[in-house]
Amino acid sequence: MQKTSKLSRDGAVWGLLMVAPTIIGLLVLNIWPFIETIYMSFSKSLPFGEFEFEGLDNYIEMFQNPEFWKATGNTILFCILTVPVGIFLALLVAVLLNAKIRGRTTFRAIFFLPMVVAPAAVAMVWKWIFNTQYGILNTAFGQDVGWLTDPHLVLLTCAVVQIWSNIGYDAVLLLAGLQNVSQTLYEAADLDGASKVRQFFSITLPMVSPTLFVVLIMRLMSSLKVFDLVYMMVDDANPALNDAQTLMSLFYRESFIAGDKGYASAIVVWTVLLIGIVTVIQFVGQKKWVNYEV
Repeated sequence: MQKTSKLSRDGAVWGLLMVAPTIIGLLVLNIWPFIETIYMSFSKSLPFGEFEFEGLDNYIEMFQNPEFWKATGNTILFCILTVPVGIFLALLVAVLLNAKIRGRTTFRAIFFLPMVVAPAAVAMVWKWIFNTQYGILNTAFGQDVGWLTDPHLVLLTCAVVQIWSNIGYDAVLLLAGLQNVSQTLYEAADLDGASKVRQFFSITLPMVSPTLFVVLIMRLMSSLKVFDLVYMMVDDANPALNDAQTLMSLFYRESFIAGDKGYASAIVVWTVLLIGIVTVIQFVGQKKWVNYEV
């Protein structure tokens, strides 16, 4: 008994040593900075990196600022534009790649390719495509549409690029879920005379729903904190900046351009709270549509 206890204690020590680098990294790079951000959100920025506690002033200013609510609305609208369409297309691509077609391995690599390309390169290429004067799109159709300068089109244009960038990654995840579906279910459905459409909604969709739920969470979180794409495609001189500015874009401008890190920290806390609310809603709602039965 004593020997067993010693082995268990030694195993626990080795286990803690193995996970220590990850735990330390989590504390130093994630948890502590977030605690600092919360403190800064209640403080006023002073010269030389100092802060002075001032209570709820940053939050009061933030909630009274129309620009903040505009950025919040843009962020939510960006989620609405990207998440449903992006997941639908990713699922469609995953189903096609799961079919027995020639060269499907090559197609999988092609669809995943945008994920290994630097976001800056992606934004620059698409910015050139959507250019009003010499862009490929306007040249092909003989139009002068301001894809990135029209307030009514700029967010939709950024959403198209976001969807294109993420389809491959989401499709690969969903493809992994599809390949775990037992073929005996489809064989039984064929014997019962079920059509391919009926099989998709009765077998494929329920069985892949856990993977679909994970992809939904990832994509919503990514869309709520989108920054690099909008920042690189819509510059400060763009007349449609206000209609494309997201919460993270506003944070960057207030923190690194205006230098008001206290106010910017309040924006970050609000964004985290928004992500938390959306995530809780997803976890509550997933009980009604996610099937974990094997």
